[in-house]
Amino acid sequence: MTISNIPLSILDLAPIVTGGSPAQSFRNTLDLAQHAEKWGYHRYWVAEHHNMPGIASSATSVVIGYIAAGTEKIRVGSGGIMLPNHAPLVIAEQFGTLESMYPGRIDLGLGRAPGSDQVAARALRRGLGSNGEDFPEQLNELRHYFNPTEEGRGIMPRAVPGEGLDVPIWLLGSSGFSAQLAGHHGLPFAFASHFAPDFLVPALKLYRDSFRPSSVLDKPYAMAGINVIAADTDEAAAYLATSQEQAFLNLIRGRMGQLNPPVDTMDGLWTEQEKMMVRKQLSFTISGTKATVKEKLNAIIEETSVDELIVVSQIYDHTARLRSFELLAELMNEGQV
Repeated sequence: MTISNIPLSILDLAPIVTGGSPAQSFRNTLDLAQHAEKWGYHRYWVAEHHNMPGIASSATSVVIGYIAAGTEKIRVGSGGIMLPNHAPLVIAEQFGTLESMYPGRIDLGLGRAPGSDQVAARALRRGLGSNGEDFPEQLNELRHYFNPTEEGRGIMPRAVPGEGLDVPIWLLGSSGFSAQLAGHHGLPFAFASHFAPDFLVPALKLYRDSFRPSSVLDKPYAMAGINVIAADTDEAAAYLATSQEQAFLNLIRGRMGQLNPPVDTMDGLWTEQEKMMVRKQLSFTISGTKATVKEKLNAIIEETSVDELIVVSQIYDHTARLRSFELLAELMNEGQV
């Protein structure tokens, strides 16, 4: 398998850039989604994060509806909804509503992390009594609302809309927990290698080894997150990539901020130890020309045998971000009539 014959998708963190606003971020998100649909990307996901000044997609279901309303056929979904932050009934109703409005186009990717710091997690989960350990039970409850069991009828409330609708559920993770749970339930699995690369290969093996065929899938289906920053020259791509490097440096330092403009060099901004830490977290990051990106992506596909890639591109300038995804789409569409 190569980049030209597996599906490519986009994970958008709806970045708020320095000097920008959430309103501008949403306009850019919709513009990118509309271009992605034209270029042939398979799905467009947004992620739930909270208490992060540089990420606008906290009200994830609302943003999904905005994107779906402004596009026509591309699949739109969550990468992901952090289920312990919510009552499963509410998520079933929200995604049942989205599926009813945009039938056959909505994905529900689920994670068990808070998508935030502990202060925000406490605020979000007040009254829910969840710390993520009951994620398997929450998953079962959520799946019941879409497809009620006989023993549950009359005991549990009904999700309206939601009940009886086919909303594909994905499990997302950065460790083996969700990999094994996805395999056990026969669900598709997406690994967050764009920020937690070390466990990708072991997690994929665990998922495939634990997989049980289900009414959803008869064989495993795995997707990996990859950071890609493409430009017309390697030097231009390396320059654009410094915005992402600054963002991860700030995370390491515990500083939450907006996405900074690129810089000519990171020297002087990080220590050698911080540089090693950032580079380690971004080891599944590819920056360069179309040829560079093609070579490195094909190597990842060969190593992992993933069925799909979902691409993150934290680029400060919106025009440059569009160009990055356009170059990647050209690779995806090579050899296709």
